[in-house]
Amino acid sequence: MSGALAPEFFASRWVRRPDHVTQDEGALPGGFRAANASADIKPGNAVDLGLLVCDTPEAVSAARFTRSGVLAPPVLVTRDETQINGLRAVVANSGNANAATGAAGLEVARLMQRATAQTLGLEPATVGVASTGVIGVPLPTAGLAGGIAAAAAALHGDGADAFSDAIMTTDAFHKRATLAVKLPSGTVRLSAQAKGAGMIEPAFATMLCFVQTDAALAPQTAELLLSVCVKRSFDRISVDGQLSTNDTVILMCSGASGVVVAPESEDELRFGEALDALLRMLAIMIVRDGEGAKRIGRVVVRGSGQQVVERCARAVANSPLVKTALHGADPNWGRIAQTVGQALPGTAPLALDIAIEGIAVCAGGVAVAHDEAALQAAASGLEIEYEVGLPGFDPAHPAETEVLFSDLSHRYVTINAEYTT
Repeated sequence: MSGALAPEFFASRWVRRPDHVTQDEGALPGGFRAANASADIKPGNAVDLGLLVCDTPEAVSAARFTRSGVLAPPVLVTRDETQINGLRAVVANSGNANAATGAAGLEVARLMQRATAQTLGLEPATVGVASTGVIGVPLPTAGLAGGIAAAAAALHGDGADAFSDAIMTTDAFHKRATLAVKLPSGTVRLSAQAKGAGMIEPAFATMLCFVQTDAALAPQTAELLLSVCVKRSFDRISVDGQLSTNDTVILMCSGASGVVVAPESEDELRFGEALDALLRMLAIMIVRDGEGAKRIGRVVVRGSGQQVVERCARAVANSPLVKTALHGADPNWGRIAQTVGQALPGTAPLALDIAIEGIAVCAGGVAVAHDEAALQAAASGLEIEYEVGLPGFDPAHPAETEVLFSDLSHRYVTINAEYTT
C-alpha cells in the first residue's frame, strides 16, 4: 500500500504552525536513513518491514508505550530490554501485531532485534522493535532475516516515504512530515512518520510514531519534551474507544546539526513548540483517517474538576450516538446531553451548557433558541467543535480538557467486520 502525502501538513484549524517552523519535504534530518522491504508477513510480497537507523553513535532517544494490560512482545522487548535513552535503530513490521503470542512471540521480537543488530553492526540493546496488525496470530519468521538484510541494503536519507509505506495497515494515506525549525542557536530539522486508523483511544491507540531530529538533546530533555507533547496529542484522540496492545512512540536525536538544545532555554521552548505542533497534527490525521471517517469532532469540556471534565469528554467522544450524528451532519445536541448525563449520574437536573460550532443550543440544562439553518450548515463541515460547560466552572481555577474524535461510518463497520477474513 502506498499513500499520498497532503500538500499542506498543518491543515487543521486546531493546530497552529509556529512562526519559526516551516514545512520541509526534503530528506530525513541529518544522521538518519530509512528503507523498507518485504519480510513475507503480508501476502503477495507486499512491503511489510521498515528499518530506521541513526548513524550517530551518541544518539539520544526517548519512548512512550501503551498502557494496555495486554502488552505485545515488541513493546516488552523495547521497553525492558533496550537502552531506551540511546536507541540507534528501529525495526518495525506491519500485517501482524505479534500480540497475545506468549513466550514464542517474545522470542520472535528478540529475533527481529538481534537480526537487525547483527546486520547493522550494533548492540541488540540499541535496537527497538515495533509491530502492528492482527492480534493473536504468530508472526511468520521465515522472511524476517532476508527482509531485514534487504532493507539494510536500501537505507537512504530519502527513505521516509518508504518507511511510512512499511508501517501502514488500514491507513488510507501517509501520516508524516519533515519540518525546519529555526532556533536561536541555529536551524534544526524535525521529522516523523506515524500510522493508525482504528483501535484508537487516549492512553494511545493502534498507532506507531517515530520521530527524528538532528538537534542535540540531553536524555532528560528528550524525555520531558516527548512526555509533554504525547499528553497533548496522542493521548487526546479517539476513533473507537479501543486501546491497543502495541502503541509505541519513539523520539531519536542524532545531534548531527551541531545545534544543542539546552534545558530551560529558549531553544528548548521553541523546539518543544515545534514537536507539539508536529505530534498534534499527526494525531488529528490519525483521527481523520478513522477507518472510513468523513468528519472529525473536537469536544471541549469545562467544569469544576479535572477528573469530571475528562470523564465527560471521553464519554462524548466515544458515544456511538454522538459519532453517528457527526457522520450524518446531524446537530442533535440531545445526544451530547444524554451522554454527559450518563457520565455524571445524579438526583437533580444537570445545568449544563452546550454549543456546536459556537452556536449555543442549551443553557443551564434547557434548550435555547437558535438559527436552525445556521446550525445545520455548521454541522455539515469536516471539522466540528462541541463545547460543554458544567456547573461550577471557575475561570480562576479552570478545569478543562479536549478530545479529538472521528465519526462512525458504514465503512468502519465493513473494515472491522472483515479484518481477518
